[in-house]
Amino acid sequence: MTRGRTMDAFTAGLLQRIRATETDLTRARETGDDFLADVEQAELDDLHRLAAEHGVEITTAMA
Repeated sequence: MTRGRTMDAFTAGLLQRIRATETDLTRARETGDDFLADVEQAELDDLHRLAAEHGVEITTAMA
């Protein structure tokens, strides 16, 4: 649910992309790939911005 509404396809897709990006970011950090970690962090920042713009509440370990 997002702000009292049922989750739509946009919200579900966005949350799925955030989870996948968090996983990819963790993997990049664990393998020491600084460039990929920077790319994944930038993607995660963009996804968080997009979520905020659309009122999608996210709760993540890395947020």
